[in-house]
Amino acid sequence: MSYPGYPPAGGSYPPASGPYQQAPGGYPPQPGAYPPQAGYPPQAGGYPPQAGGYAPQAGGYPPQAGGYPAAPGGGFPPQAGGYPAAQPGTYPNMPPAGQCGYVHHVTRLINVLCSVQPGGGMPQGYPGVPAPGQQPMPVYPGAPNPSMPGYGGGVPTGPTPPAAPAVNVRHCQLHQPLGAFKGYRGTIKDFPGADPLRDVEVLRKAMKGFGTDENAIIELLGSRSNKQRVPLKAAYKTTYGKDLVSDLKSELRGNFESLVLAMLKAPAHFDASELREAISGAGTDEACLIEILSSRSNAEIREITKIYKAEYGKSLEDAISGDTSGHFRRLLVSLSQGNRDEKETVDISMAKQDAQKLHAAGENKVGTDESQFNAILCARSKPHLRQVFHEYQQMCGKDIEKSICGEMSGNVESGMVAVVKCIKNTPAYFAERLHKAMQGAGTKDRTLIRIMVSRSEVDMLDIRQEYLRLYGKSLYTAISGDTSGDYKKLLLKLCGGSD
Repeated sequence: MSYPGYPPAGGSYPPASGPYQQAPGGYPPQPGAYPPQAGYPPQAGGYPPQAGGYAPQAGGYPPQAGGYPAAPGGGFPPQAGGYPAAQPGTYPNMPPAGQCGYVHHVTRLINVLCSVQPGGGMPQGYPGVPAPGQQPMPVYPGAPNPSMPGYGGGVPTGPTPPAAPAVNVRHCQLHQPLGAFKGYRGTIKDFPGADPLRDVEVLRKAMKGFGTDENAIIELLGSRSNKQRVPLKAAYKTTYGKDLVSDLKSELRGNFESLVLAMLKAPAHFDASELREAISGAGTDEACLIEILSSRSNAEIREITKIYKAEYGKSLEDAISGDTSGHFRRLLVSLSQGNRDEKETVDISMAKQDAQKLHAAGENKVGTDESQFNAILCARSKPHLRQVFHEYQQMCGKDIEKSICGEMSGNVESGMVAVVKCIKNTPAYFAERLHKAMQGAGTKDRTLIRIMVSRSEVDMLDIRQEYLRLYGKSLYTAISGDTSGDYKKLLLKLCGGSD
């Protein structure tokens, strides 16, 4: 008999009385031990006797109650030469059915014991496992071998890439921003294999001839991300020599038209156009100004101000200053600078100091020092401010929002409260904005369109959860009940499903 990975040994087992007879060509007699094998140093005296084991039995193991019946004729017949030798590069041949004897059991036991390596590695002697002092061979991925789980097979395709470094979860929990491990929270994703030239062909076909295929437009735009939608304007003009926006305007009407055109704008361009409308439209939409400026990052605000100046020939700050006044104007100008601290670390002692300053500027003062609120709410990082709000609650026994409502009034009150709500819980803030847009007689469609488009690739899944928590019904249901037609269909695409 031969063992996998070891050279055939001459000799045989010693003659034994009982069911096992000496096989020709087996191992020479060894006193009380297994014969020395290549790769293992000879052990004096073999394995030591184990307490509680079987007593030495002449002729093999004693009969066991409930075991397999003994073979007729007093045991297994002698096998010439033992089991056939394993072929190189294969696993050892298994004995035929009914011939699983003592040697086979010992072989399996040795293989199991040898395979238990520190760290779960394979024993030396298997292909691909280096001997001491040798360089390890590269591991190649391949199709799994069904008979040996954990071992690959197939044609080598290249070295395995290096393993990713271990992540210190405790460190991440302390230093990562809130929601850093939640993954992508938008509802609109990149469409695999999207081709702008094929997409504009679909749009052209939907608008060509008598009538418009609105469903084709909804299906296409509702399944493309913003970075896949925006290039459609250039691709359409390149292919057909016409302006896509102009063609859509001539074919579509109402809120559906407004929603489609909003989806074809890049985020910063869309925000700039919404700010322009909020300032220069009939009356100032203060809530829109606060919504955009309090929820965007520094980089996004700087991009918006750059585009605003290029598109409208006037700086955003000048536009705000010319259309607002007082402390509310100062709040908007401060937010429009895009200079908020964006560090994720929080200094508890500084948060307590800021909480004390807010208390001293409001609840603990005759009159209110709005400048102190402005300085802290517009300059400090969002994680820091969340800690400040917590410390304020602990110190005063009162929520910061209630203090602002009691100390301020008008646009500055609503503006400060909106900033606090957005910093505390951005998805809940947008859920409330959506609810108010659809509440009561008439729908504030501009607000509904802006939030659904701008948050569909940011945190729409979180907004849906907050909407359900706050109002007891899904956002999907609310939109379905408050809108209709193609406009509703496309809004529901952005919503992404019911909860």
